[in-house]
Amino acid sequence: MLTSTALVLMMTIPGLGLFYGGMVRKKNVLATVMQSFAITCLVTVLWMIFGYSLAFTESGMNAYIGGLSKLFLNGVGNATTNSLAATIPETVFITFQMTFAIITPALITGAFAERMKFSAMVWFMCLWLLLVYCPIAHWVWGGGFLGSAGVLDFAGGTVVHINAGVAGLVCALVIGKRKGYGTTAMAPHNLTWSFIGAALLWVGWFGFNAGSAVGANALAGAAMLNTQVATAAAAIAWMFAEWIVAKKPSLLGIVSGAVAGLVAVTPAAGFVNPMGSLILGLIAGVGCYVAAVFLKKMFGYDDSLDVFGVHGVGGIIGALLTGVFADVAINELGKDASVVTQAYGVAVTIVYTAVVTAIILYVIKAVIGLRPSPQGEEEGLDITLHGETVQ
Repeated sequence: MLTSTALVLMMTIPGLGLFYGGMVRKKNVLATVMQSFAITCLVTVLWMIFGYSLAFTESGMNAYIGGLSKLFLNGVGNATTNSLAATIPETVFITFQMTFAIITPALITGAFAERMKFSAMVWFMCLWLLLVYCPIAHWVWGGGFLGSAGVLDFAGGTVVHINAGVAGLVCALVIGKRKGYGTTAMAPHNLTWSFIGAALLWVGWFGFNAGSAVGANALAGAAMLNTQVATAAAAIAWMFAEWIVAKKPSLLGIVSGAVAGLVAVTPAAGFVNPMGSLILGLIAGVGCYVAAVFLKKMFGYDDSLDVFGVHGVGGIIGALLTGVFADVAINELGKDASVVTQAYGVAVTIVYTAVVTAIILYVIKAVIGLRPSPQGEEEGLDITLHGETVQ
């Protein structure tokens, strides 16, 4: 579990930072990687003070939100455990879940890349963690109403990916398009960075999915195998879909397909067998390609790095197909799996995330504004917001 925790942290820094940093224009690369690093620091402190208690302790409103008994990690000691992970020290469970809380808001930054003020981003992420992530984590994993209703989410398809994907779409819509979007070339400045970032995400994801078995056991082994199979299948599916449509298979395409597979297998990793994960990966690869390329163009929104197309759509595909492919031979908890129950979890998450995310954004917009000046955006966020440039 210590190793899994370190692997999940690696997914955000340096994994996600490099993955996103390589896909933006050179004038915004430092601002983009800065967001991943700053969120890691902000969420760590907020999780210690508020987040863990709100997500993973009991309260009088336990179906909806955790209690305040462990604010500042009060009462957590060397010998304590949480009943939700009774086989490991509570300190390890807190840190493992902290790394999930870190990467979820960090994923959102790809949707508004190159056009949000750093100050607005800091306020948004702090409020979003406490008002959106913590309640949904509690609903699914902390004894809340979605978990009690039978919604299956092994490692975060709903809690992490649908949550971040929908929030990213709302951010893209509320903040608006990048200056020059559709008329100015916005090609990635360094796809080698994105390749390295995607590879780190893939390796780190074993901590994400296998670690969610909360032990070195057969279930962790199944989750690991399923993760590898689904990821490779999705990468191949995206690659061939792009090859057929655009006539050339791109590096950006195959690494995006791999991330789509990682996303889709996340809720299913500890419930399906390898055949199920193979089919799930193939569907996710094609589905996320269609969402990222055609859906975005059809509706005209500027989701800069395809957060909704990959994480939102991939998370929905994975969550729904968990209800189809759950195998009791892998996990007894899958015996009552159903697409209807999974769809209920998906719908509740989409509605709650969309509404609260929009409210947070409009409040921040009214108080301090969301975007830099048009001139600052034109010059690039690296120099205008952080006083630095890539040489």
